[in-house]
Amino acid sequence: HDQGLPVLKHASFGRAINVTLGLPIIRTSVDHGTALELAGSGHADAGSLNTAIDYARDMISRGSAQTGH
Repeated sequence: HDQGLPVLKHASFGRAINVTLGLPIIRTSVDHGTALELAGSGHADAGSLNTAIDYARDMISRGSAQTGH
């Protein structure tokens, strides 16, 4: 985890996401910190957020959510 994750983050920055499995809901999130210093600066990149939303939509359309039953 500690050795491989930085390489993956570097190679896919702006497109990497987290998917939490085993929940009764679909949960995706960005794969980086908050970068509060960029808030309101006009320099923030929404790429990971858009990717997380798109992936969640794809999971919904494929019926990937478990009902918990």
